[in-house]
Amino acid sequence: MDQTLGLIGSGMIGGTIARLAVSAGLDVVLSNSRGPETLSDLVDSLGEHARAATPEEAAVAGDWVIATIPFKAYKQLPAAALAGKTVLDTMNYSPDRDGNFADLDSGSVTSSSLVQQHLAQAKVVKAFNNVDFVHLGKLARPSGAADRSALPIAGDDADAKQQAIHLLDLLGYDAFDAGSLAESWRSEPNTPVYVQAYLGSRPENLTPEEGQKWFFESPGVTVSLDRVKELIESAKRS
Repeated sequence: MDQTLGLIGSGMIGGTIARLAVSAGLDVVLSNSRGPETLSDLVDSLGEHARAATPEEAAVAGDWVIATIPFKAYKQLPAAALAGKTVLDTMNYSPDRDGNFADLDSGSVTSSSLVQQHLAQAKVVKAFNNVDFVHLGKLARPSGAADRSALPIAGDDADAKQQAIHLLDLLGYDAFDAGSLAESWRSEPNTPVYVQAYLGSRPENLTPEEGQKWFFESPGVTVSLDRVKELIESAKRS
């Protein structure tokens, strides 16, 4: 039986996940806030297993749905269309981009908990938020590969987390269960498992241009399941 991945947001992370999904044999339905017609180049590059749609249509079509939009727009996610769905939330809170959310600034709630409040009838799982789009694509490996990396997930629904683990496996990653949505801060920006762990050591004294070139050309480093566990457990909340 064919399975479908719906994407709400089709930027750098969304586009990379879409490519991994098509390579894994999934059908992909892409969407963004600007309309299906703006996704024609991406859809053409992905081939016959991809199509563009509205966010509501992508939500309805997906066996899983990826929410990968700027966090400040999370209330634009179509709650009714996502009812009953497993929604993988890649979003990170950035005050410089999103403006300030007092509850997030105080640490009294996590961004994914707010997404779950908005999507009250869906099952939200935090995933794909701690790795950059370049190395998300580069580090994917088949199941059982010795150099396979892991990514953390967090959620409140056990069945949804199992669905997320299955999707990560199809896309080339092991998954470490980092706990509930209340614990999802452990993979957010400025934590040990966030981005840098997958990059490796950056050469010193690079110019900005050289640093950008290194970022795109670096193969990344394997981050094993045990290493992700160590990094998650070492996180301290600021």
